[in-house]
Amino acid sequence: MALVRHPGIEAVPVLDERSAGFFALGLAKQTRRPVVLVCTSGTAGANYFPAVIEAHESGVPLLVITADRPPEMRDCASGQTIDQQKLFGGFVEFYHEMAVPEATLPMLKYLRQTVAHAVERAVAAGGPVHLNAPFRDPLPPIEDGTAKGLEGEDWAVFLGRPPPRDVGRTRVKKDDTLVVPPLPGKRGIVIAGNDWAHEAINGLFAAAGWPVLADALSPARLRAGGKAGVDGGGGGAVVVAAYDAILRDPRAVAALKPECVVVLGELPTSKTLRAWLTLIDVEMVYVTGRTGNRDSLHGRTRTRVLRADELDTSAFDLAAADRSWSDAWARAETAAQTVLSKAADEPGFEGGFTRTLAATLTAEQVIFVASSMPVRDLEYFAPVRADGPRVLANRGANGIDGTLSTALGVAQAGAPTVLLTGDLALLHDTNGFLVAAKLKGSLTVVLINNAGGGIFGHLPVAKFNPPFEEYWATPQRVDFATLCAAYGVPHAFATTPAQLADQLRAQVGVSGLRVIEVRTDRTNDVATRQRLFASAARAAGDAVG
Repeated sequence: MALVRHPGIEAVPVLDERSAGFFALGLAKQTRRPVVLVCTSGTAGANYFPAVIEAHESGVPLLVITADRPPEMRDCASGQTIDQQKLFGGFVEFYHEMAVPEATLPMLKYLRQTVAHAVERAVAAGGPVHLNAPFRDPLPPIEDGTAKGLEGEDWAVFLGRPPPRDVGRTRVKKDDTLVVPPLPGKRGIVIAGNDWAHEAINGLFAAAGWPVLADALSPARLRAGGKAGVDGGGGGAVVVAAYDAILRDPRAVAALKPECVVVLGELPTSKTLRAWLTLIDVEMVYVTGRTGNRDSLHGRTRTRVLRADELDTSAFDLAAADRSWSDAWARAETAAQTVLSKAADEPGFEGGFTRTLAATLTAEQVIFVASSMPVRDLEYFAPVRADGPRVLANRGANGIDGTLSTALGVAQAGAPTVLLTGDLALLHDTNGFLVAAKLKGSLTVVLINNAGGGIFGHLPVAKFNPPFEEYWATPQRVDFATLCAAYGVPHAFATTPAQLADQLRAQVGVSGLRVIEVRTDRTNDVATRQRLFASAARAAGDAVG
């Protein structure tokens, strides 16, 4: 049993500690504030490890408190006792072994200061912290007279503290200029990754004529709008969503080579985009809220630590591009989107369901998207919008651990949420269904069931079958309707994108958890993606070549 606690939200007891860790992660993603995880001693804390790793890699603040036996009960075969010292290794921003508690004012001051410091470290670093808390018997709150010396203390004053300090970073002052040194050249692009969006995208970069290549995980794709694309909004920067398809054509690669690249946040998932950046080898500036080396491409890179809420026009010195530069990207985007918009017309195609979902949900909703094929299809097919949903994902370690539990945490006391997931990711976290009874919110699971790991069909090893189907595709034959019934979770099917859209509209704001299952053929889906990408790439190349 674990306890998940967030300020202002009722504590939630969760039976499975692994599920609880991801539930807390989702709650922290939703609120952007630290969430407390508490568990008993022994292997209970070890079950938090996958969520702690994801929190570390994706920069999410968590305060993990593991109960422990006192020092004299360790290393002597005492029950439910393991070595919990630095249990999470280098995956936490701060670790402290608490003193065995005593009911004295000096000890409570120590406790107050230590916990406050741990929260400050979690907030400043954007990651998990770990407090290991040993206790001696008796554990129940039995009156023994030890707390007599605390009578008369004003606890409101004692516990009242100023907001946590932002320690460990250099803050950007409003009168600072040129946080990012002057950028070379007029033909620049911006890559907006993960949760990055700001008025500067539709202000500074639009005025300079720098196109914005927007990841589906960035609000710049679904919430900021733009000029490019058949689904786009208007008035702001040229927002490019189909970059993965565009950059598959050699003519587009040659015509759209920039002189400088600014990356806001993390790079998108697209291997095509990453290969192109490696090929062109131009100067890049990474603007990130996190310290450390964030450039997995090892390019000619400068890094500036700057959070999204600190980004303003004084941070950059941009050379204005010719109108022809942004127009070329806009033509390529429009041409590629004309092809990709037909995804929903392909019978039973995963990408068509994904595009419909991204085009249907409103600004009052949240998409939580699973790793593997769902996050890639969202990147490939989500259109440019000005009024779409917020998008969240576990892309720190890029794993499928805790997908359902994280989505439940996102939905807890938050906006109506839709989880887009594959079958293997959902099966990996079926204990998340145990949290359904505790959910105070709305979560609709859109399950893309292709009976295995569809993403592996895009790899060269798919040509070698056997052993591909058994060892890479990992086929499964679970009856999800029966599985949902076992947990008392409503289940329905959607056979067309239009039917899915109708069901999603009907479920907006409906409390509780339900599953909408979409069955697809992963072999056919691989062929359909390849055909659409080839057509979109040719169209983009024709538009700029």
